[in-house]
Amino acid sequence: MTVLLAGLCTIDVVQRVAELPAPGEKVQSLSVDVAAGGPAANAAVTVAALGGRARLLTVLGSHPLAGLARADLSACGVDFVDIAPSVADPPALSAVAVRDRDGERTVVSRNAANSPAFSGAPWELDGVSAVLVDGHHPELALGTARWARAQGIPVVLDAGSWKPVLDELLPLVDIAACSAHFRAPGPDLLDRGVATVITTAGADPVRWRTASAAGEVPVPATEARDTLGAGDVWHGALAYGVGRFELPELIRYANEVAARRVRYAGPRAWVMRMGMP
Repeated sequence: MTVLLAGLCTIDVVQRVAELPAPGEKVQSLSVDVAAGGPAANAAVTVAALGGRARLLTVLGSHPLAGLARADLSACGVDFVDIAPSVADPPALSAVAVRDRDGERTVVSRNAANSPAFSGAPWELDGVSAVLVDGHHPELALGTARWARAQGIPVVLDAGSWKPVLDELLPLVDIAACSAHFRAPGPDLLDRGVATVITTAGADPVRWRTASAAGEVPVPATEARDTLGAGDVWHGALAYGVGRFELPELIRYANEVAARRVRYAGPRAWVMRMGMP
């Protein structure tokens, strides 16, 4: 089962601390991890960890820091395509501090501020069961979603925040998985052509609605050790489960995978515990 994912890949520098520092305060970290991050990249790692084939379309470029992401994605079994390999600027970067006692975190990010142009059709791939887009590289997201719609492949949107491209992208989306903070100007997402709207809210129940039904699915109770990327893991599991489960079982499956992720400290410990790459 192949999931095609198009969007952001960052370099995450993650430091685990006893307490998050106050402004002007310096603290010593308990551990340091460097890994590929970002919504689409973390979702791709999840698909691979669950036993699927993950093809990630993203921007890495030629800067030396991009090699860190390439190495990590390869180690996690993710097949990736850099649509702008000649870009010399540093890749997107996130500085993360995670509080050891409860997994809460702070994140300072430099995301895809300037999305480069690209040529060709990198999304051309056989056997794709679902597509996930995060909207961070607008032309890439639109091209991938249009290709998927033409092929009859379900499109999942990771809607963490409103982006201008969503005006064009939403009519191409089958499932919009939104954060609790997501706000769309204008018409409701169902009125924009989205068949299913799902809203996550951390440890609170996940709500879903269609034109004819609505409901919610509880999140498993678990001791959280690290919440970094848990939403991205949830989206990856959701995309992997499309075609395998129907609502609300699809949401229950994604909830269970995300609950597994937060039990382990570090960006990749949960993957190793599953016996995957």
